[in-house]
Amino acid sequence: MPELPEVETVRRGLNELTQNQQIEGGDVLLARTIAHPLSINDFLAGLKGSKIIQWHRKGKYLLAQLSPGSGWLGVHLRMTGQLLWLSQDEPLQKHTRVRLFFAQNQELRFVDQRTFGKMWWIPATETPESIISGVKKLGPDPFSPEFSVEYLVEKLKNRRRAIKTALLDQELIAGVGNIYADEALFLSKISPTTLCTALSKEQITRLREAIIQVLQTSIEAGGTTFSNFLNVQGINGNYGGVAWVYNRNGEPCKICGSVLGRIKLAGRSAHFCPECQS
Repeated sequence: MPELPEVETVRRGLNELTQNQQIEGGDVLLARTIAHPLSINDFLAGLKGSKIIQWHRKGKYLLAQLSPGSGWLGVHLRMTGQLLWLSQDEPLQKHTRVRLFFAQNQELRFVDQRTFGKMWWIPATETPESIISGVKKLGPDPFSPEFSVEYLVEKLKNRRRAIKTALLDQELIAGVGNIYADEALFLSKISPTTLCTALSKEQITRLREAIIQVLQTSIEAGGTTFSNFLNVQGINGNYGGVAWVYNRNGEPCKICGSVLGRIKLAGRSAHFCPECQS
């Protein structure tokens, strides 16, 4: 699933390519991709003629601010969604779900193999938070001032669950998922099984710094591609080549040489070094 760095990579690419571009029309090939409004005709009519002013990111959600009076376009890539900027003459990918048409024969194409991705048109009379329930529930962004050591200490002190599981809670931190939780725990030398209640303020301080560090490093690398992620121009992310522990089960640790392990926590894989994170 695309996490914060992948979504941020897409956001930046969309702002470079689609800013001030007018949506001239569209085509919905899979109706259930549209989460709001219920009518596909209303979705397309709401977007037609509007200009994209700027793309924003809220956690793993993409929100396009449209021209005054036109509202917002919301996108969640979920597990396998891709937003691709292409010529309308480009042959359709097998899993194309939505097409938005622009001038000069260009289009923004939403491709989604697993079909969990969603799109919303939010009229100007509403806010994204009022229509997209997931946005309303999001915790602070890791790059925001609200994501402080004090915030983390307060939120974790009474949680009797493994820290790896807690980091995946979008109401705690917006945008962090499996990949970067593993990486941040490795850099902060914390075992993924450590209970939140057992963490010291020093450990939480290291963890916060590590979360920001790995996210920034991945953004600079264009995100991570282990399966489906592509940026808006169809290019893979490069962070996977420098990952410390994620998806490296059985390989040597880059710090101490120990064999990296993998366990299951709440149904999700956790990759770690048994020596560095003991």
